[in-house]
Amino acid sequence: MTKITIAIDGYSACGKSTLAKALASKLGYAYVDSGAMYRCVTLYALRKGVIKDHSFQENEILKLLDEIHLSFKFNTSTKSSETFLNGENVEKDIRQMVVSENVSKVSAIHDVRVKMIAIQRDLGKNRGIVMDGRDIGTNVFPDAELKLFMTADTDIRTQRRFDEFSSKGQHISFNDVKLNLIQRDHEDTHRKENPLTQAKDAIVLDNTDLTREQQLEYVIKLISDLTLNVE
Repeated sequence: MTKITIAIDGYSACGKSTLAKALASKLGYAYVDSGAMYRCVTLYALRKGVIKDHSFQENEILKLLDEIHLSFKFNTSTKSSETFLNGENVEKDIRQMVVSENVSKVSAIHDVRVKMIAIQRDLGKNRGIVMDGRDIGTNVFPDAELKLFMTADTDIRTQRRFDEFSSKGQHISFNDVKLNLIQRDHEDTHRKENPLTQAKDAIVLDNTDLTREQQLEYVIKLISDLTLNVE
């Protein structure tokens, strides 16, 4: 079977990771959540006290980069990929609201992106990978055989993220979640370093009214239509 690179970009809470994980499982591919990598940097900076009251000095973030070692491991029990920061499973910690409130600004730092992108490209050098993020199809893997750009109605995205927080015992108002998403959208699309944009050859996937099963079926058909011999 010919292995390909699948790049998934899009706005926050559009279900990029959910789709990417499902595709990786279906195809037997590796999965990498690039956003989790930036969240790890943000979490580490928060723990070190470098980020205070949603502000920080860029040079203080850069001093921490050599201390940060990232890895992804597949959990056979949950059948999902989990993120490790310096050997610690931080999959839950990096999803906290305080991380969400700061990650866009951290990910906009040039040297942070340079280091993360180098890691991402190394992980995908042999293809057979599904990676989601903000600039995967436009910058990390511009030659990916399949590029998707995901979007959804803002209120639908807010409800999804609100439900995610609630399921983890994080009680945050619907309005606060929505404001955070709107702010992240603005920061992601307006940052100087590799802003969130749709690659010219990306296929737009608006999943506002699609179930997880429907969007997975749709993308699997796209792959099949590319005559890439993917079962």
